[in-house]
Amino acid sequence: MDPRYPRDVWQALTRPRYLLSPWPWRAAAYLLTGAVLGAVLLVGLAAWVTVGGVLAIVLVGLPLLAATVLAGLPVAALERRRLGWIERKRAPGAHADPSKPGAHADPSKPGAHAAPSKPDAHARPLAPDAHARPLPPDPHARPFAPDRHLHPLGPDRHLRSPAPTPHIDPPAPGLRAWLSTRLREGATWREFGHALLTACLLWPAEALLLLVALVSPLAMIATPVLLATAGGGREVKVLKVWTVTGQPAAFAAAALGVLLLAAGAYALGLAAAARAALTRRLVAPPDGGTRARVAELTRSRARLVDAFEAERRRIERDLHDGAQQRLVALTMSLGLARLDAPPGGPLAEQLTRACEEAGAALAELRELIHGIHPQVLADYGLEAAVADAADRSPVPVDVGFVSPLPRLPQAVEAAAYFVVREALANVARHSGAGRARVEGEYGDGRLVLEVSDDGRGGADPGRGTGLTGLADRVSVLDGRLSVTSPTGGPTLLRVEIPCEPTPKDGPCVWSSPRTASSSATA
Repeated sequence: MDPRYPRDVWQALTRPRYLLSPWPWRAAAYLLTGAVLGAVLLVGLAAWVTVGGVLAIVLVGLPLLAATVLAGLPVAALERRRLGWIERKRAPGAHADPSKPGAHADPSKPGAHAAPSKPDAHARPLAPDAHARPLPPDPHARPFAPDRHLHPLGPDRHLRSPAPTPHIDPPAPGLRAWLSTRLREGATWREFGHALLTACLLWPAEALLLLVALVSPLAMIATPVLLATAGGGREVKVLKVWTVTGQPAAFAAAALGVLLLAAGAYALGLAAAARAALTRRLVAPPDGGTRARVAELTRSRARLVDAFEAERRRIERDLHDGAQQRLVALTMSLGLARLDAPPGGPLAEQLTRACEEAGAALAELRELIHGIHPQVLADYGLEAAVADAADRSPVPVDVGFVSPLPRLPQAVEAAAYFVVREALANVARHSGAGRARVEGEYGDGRLVLEVSDDGRGGADPGRGTGLTGLADRVSVLDGRLSVTSPTGGPTLLRVEIPCEPTPKDGPCVWSSPRTASSSATA
């Protein structure tokens, strides 16, 4: 922002030309509209509460009385708009400061004004083209006008914007979700308190200050005119306090009124600045917009996770009910055709190979379907799915849970399962371990899983072992993933995800250690 133009009334008060600027009148208008708003709000609240109290006898007024809490919402929205009267916002990159060298605005940005460049001493003047024809005038062209934004209030007056709202959007459409969201927000109660403060205390103080700092000095300045008109040139009472009987005394009162008006202008500026600071604190806290954006990002991230898991389940279901069934039918048809073919002939051999390829494709498709979203996870829960992943691991894996796990949200179960599966895959591919173990428990609203192995250790997320992706997947659910893997082993991966059990508990109470041995792959 250009330092020549104050950002708000606080900065304007420190400038020597404050009295000659529009800021005192803007402060007076801000306080005047605040007083009018407070008086109207007091009458409206009194009428609303009276009607609600009368109708409460037949229980109709109880919702009206409860809805009084929401009265602060429209008042706060109007107050955030009024803050633009004494505060200005600057859009980044909208104007360059001509007083600074090299401050050239980017002409590609909207509202930018390019600074004139110095002529190049080596540049050759362009000669007019003798064969060029002049373009006809455009009847719709508008004549060039000076920049209307360069006025005494600064070059960014048109960029004033209201304060950001501290409210967040409801998670679902409908009046019920909106009311539930608003009543749980602290901003709603702060705005209700601000409405009560405005209706009961602030507007009388603003009206009294306007009377003392603005109306009274203006009445004193008008004393010579009042003496000549209403007083008939003989006498007039100034502010109903003292009597002025001559023009010299009248002009002395007018001069005193000018001095009081100057002092009152500073008083109005201070009062408006304090009022705006209180308003911003209650209805537009500094971090309100940030909190709202963080909450919205958190909800949108959760929605993306749910949509991602729903899409995975849809793909798994389509493959299971579509492509897999067609491959099964193809395998059966090839088997029947092989039975009808003459044994030992070339057709029988080709059908045998076709049956084998179809069987291999069916096995790969089943493994792919299981990797996308295993049906055991949806049917029996995380504990059974972890045990199934341990059975499929080429490294012997022991599975143990402190207590049976309840059914958890689908996103939590899916994330925890894929973390365990990817960790076991890393154990088989990179650790050289002879045995691994998966342990877990749920308590105090938190799911904890640990995957350990007796391998060589040295797991580094920066080497592309998939640990970074696992941490990102867990962090989406506000969880944490930590890895302890010193060189030489052992390696311990720990996952913590906050969650609450779902209302319906599934039959996921079994787990069995895998004791079969197999060769580990490096």
